[in-house]
Amino acid sequence: MPQRAATEYVYARLSLVKADMPRFAALCDAMRVRLKVCVLDNGNQELVLSDEIGGESVRLTFVGNDDRYTCLLSCRVTKPGLAHALNRALAAFRGDAMVNRIYRGFVITYHYLDGKVARIVEKREGDPAIIFERRLPGQPAADSLEALFRMRTVEERIAGLRREVDELLDRRNRAADAADIAAIDLSLKECSLRLFALEA
Repeated sequence: MPQRAATEYVYARLSLVKADMPRFAALCDAMRVRLKVCVLDNGNQELVLSDEIGGESVRLTFVGNDDRYTCLLSCRVTKPGLAHALNRALAAFRGDAMVNRIYRGFVITYHYLDGKVARIVEKREGDPAIIFERRLPGQPAADSLEALFRMRTVEERIAGLRREVDELLDRRNRAADAADIAAIDLSLKECSLRLFALEA
């Protein structure tokens, strides 16, 4: 079996209710990952996850909004324990992500939607090959990447996201309060990541 060189989180999004934070800490403890929590002046939380063996760490910033914390993550890790903990968090807290598992000579890309693997694509020197794709109810099976791009549901979701971005930009232009602007900026960042995933 080829040895993984690195795991790259092209993007990942976790959204937790505040009551879930102790569960997140317990998951890290169970995975033998050290966790350091810093509460920032604005009420957001910064979590530093560190691999116990190799000392590699990842910094996650959870932005508070009402009763939820949202984290947008993009990073590259080389320690399997840390990658495993992040993958478990995606599953446990129903996150969305695009994750590259990098091996010598090829890359396997995992697309997570709502905490579950929706698609696995292998990329070698030639064309990408879909290894697995979860078929959603009422949606035809896609035999190729070209078929995925042409699916009307994806086009409609992209159009809807673009409308949402336009509305958020209008709200941001009218906003005066710094907290409102920060919340709108977070929503814009989430929309851009979702657009990136759909348009990729």
